[in-house]
This record gives sequence, C-alpha cells and structure tokens, in this order.
Amino acid sequence: MKVRPGKELNFDNTEIAFKNKSDGELTAAFWLFKIISSNFLTKVGPPVTNFFINIGLPIKGIIKATIFKHFCGGETIAECEHTIAQLDSGKVGTILDYSVEGEDEEAVFDFTCQEIIRTIERAADDKRIPITVFKITGIGRFGLFEKLDTKKEATVAELAEFEKVKTRCVAICLKAFDNKVPIMIDAEETWIQNTIDQLALEMMRKFNKEGIIVYNTYQMYRHDKLADLKSDHLISKAEGFILGVKMVRGAYMEKERRRAAEMGYPSPIQPTKQASDDDYDASLRYCMSNINDIAFVCGTHNETSSKLLAELLDNNNIAHDHPHVYFAQLLGMSDNLSFNLSDAGYNVAKYVPYGPIKAVMPYLFRRAQENTSIAGQTSRELGLIIKEKRRRRI
Repeated sequence: MKVRPGKELNFDNTEIAFKNKSDGELTAAFWLFKIISSNFLTKVGPPVTNFFINIGLPIKGIIKATIFKHFCGGETIAECEHTIAQLDSGKVGTILDYSVEGEDEEAVFDFTCQEIIRTIERAADDKRIPITVFKITGIGRFGLFEKLDTKKEATVAELAEFEKVKTRCVAICLKAFDNKVPIMIDAEETWIQNTIDQLALEMMRKFNKEGIIVYNTYQMYRHDKLADLKSDHLISKAEGFILGVKMVRGAYMEKERRRAAEMGYPSPIQPTKQASDDDYDASLRYCMSNINDIAFVCGTHNETSSKLLAELLDNNNIAHDHPHVYFAQLLGMSDNLSFNLSDAGYNVAKYVPYGPIKAVMPYLFRRAQENTSIAGQTSRELGLIIKEKRRRRI
C-alpha cells in the first residue's frame, strides 16, 4: 500500500477532474447546472414534471437524456455498465444504489430486497464496485418504523411485519458477508432513525466480527450524532466487532426543522453550519485515531473536510489506500474531489443511483435542490466546468 504517491492534492485541477468526460458531456453538464442554478426552476420543476408524467406526456425521454443521465447510471444494473467503466477509467469505484423509495407494499419490499441482493452479486469479485448500499425504508414501511421509534406498544401484526423487515435485512447482509462485499445502511429522518440504528448495530454484531461488512450512517448535522458514534464504538470494542461508519452532513435539514417547529419539540439539527462542520471534522479525527477498530466512509462534497482527512492519513503515515478509509461523493457532483483524490491514490467511490425514471424522480429533485441550497455548490460546479472548457477551448 502506498503512503505518499508524491503528488500534491489539488482540487482545482480540472484536467484530472473531467478527463473521463467528452467535450459533449462537459457542455451538457454546463447547461444542466445553468438550469439548476435557477431557484425558480428548481422549485417549480418537481410539481410540473410530476404532472406531465402523470397525464402521460412523453417527458421521460427528455428527463433521461438530461438530469437522469447526469445524476444516475441507468434504469437497470445492466444500464449502469457504461458509468462503472467510465468511473473506473479515473480509478473511482461505483456504489450501486437502487434509488426507489416511498413505497408501502410488501410485494415491493420483497422485490427491492432481491434487487439489493442483485447489486451485491454484481459487485462480487469486481473491484470496480467496492461497496454497496441500501435504505431500510426500501424494505419496510415508513409508518411502521415511525411507530416503533415512539416506543409505543406495537400490535401483533406490526411485530410480525417488523420480523419480515429484519428477515430481509439479514438476507441482504448475509449475502454481503458471503460475497465479501461491504454494504452501507443509509440514514433517514430522525423520527425513524433509532429503529434503523438498532438494526444496523444488530447487523454489525452478526457480520463484522471477521472484517468490515456493514456500515451505519451518521448525519453530523444532528447535534447528537458525534456522541452516538463514540458510544457505538465503545459497544463494538466491548462486543468484539468492527464499527462501520459512514459520516455525512445530512439530507433532511429543512424537513427536520419544520417538523420540530410544527410539533413543538427541540430541533435535532445543529444550531449553525459551523457546528455541523466542527462535528463532522471531529468525527474524522476520532475515526482516524481508532482506525483499527473503525472502518469509515467519508461521504462529503466539502473540500475542507476532504483535505483534512487526506492530511490526517499523511500525518499519521497511513497508506492512502488503507482498506478502512474511503471517500465518497454522488455521481454528477464534485468530480474535482473524486478524481483528484483517486489520482493521489486514495480510495474513492461514487454513489451511482439507478431505477425506473418515475421512481427515481424524488432522488433527482433532491439533487437539484441540494445544489441550490448548499452555499456556492452550483457556482463551484459551473466555475470548474467553465475552467475546463476554456482549457480545452470548446
């Protein structure tokens, strides 16, 4: 394993960041981010698009050729092959993410469970797909988790329903264990997260004794999650399993604050962005100082946090490709981080969402809104694309 490849990390190097994009793809990305930069279009786009789809207008082809193509790998695993190869050409791995959500039927949960298992089978023995992922709400009903999180007594039917969820979860994690393919459990809303956290710990107890298989996700825009991470680490040490951690800043801030205000309880969200940043970076330092006990994925589009982790590895003389450390970003965003990190020898993978266009639309709308809500994200993406277009003179 290489410790220092002798190349300075430079997130402004657009030649490396976009070397896997053709001139046409770069121009398409430019216009997409120009459109996304319009707050008006980002806000009115979701209801208008859903209306057009629901009344049968032929808009899916336009969506697939534009925003879907940029942020998703395809509608099926097979359609993701081009993206897998394209990312691998820049030494970036793929995280296949079946992004269907918001369902509530048992038959759909069973199908989603089998589809997640198919992503694991596809990843087996393919180093280009180093990690997989799933959401607990993909294999169980949101309302059920909400009821369980309240600690109110569940009915016999609800307990039986939850047993089916656990059976699906075990089947997924067992498949990951048997194929030696790590799998991440995504974080969700606070009012169902305790149930998810307990399931994730249960899976780690079962499958992380011999190595890292299961990761749980910690949203550091919550003021309690750094403490939870440290508490879970103590549990893992006492019980003899590796703690799998994916740290992110978070994805539900506006919804969380709105619900807390409406229902009259204290907001679970950090008081300031700086507080989120401080806890995020503290989580990186904590995991690095316990790297033998903790395997972690640094899920971020933040350049400061990415540089911090890179420096922590160097300062501690730890190999850039240490198996317990990964950087991760979303497909279609922050290529300047992903490809410059991979070029410097770090482990990097991109989330590659896929699924039927209509079912993936909620994911796509969140990506567009995320780019307008994160301070400077869209302008940063556009600035880098323009810089590369000028370098290529296109």
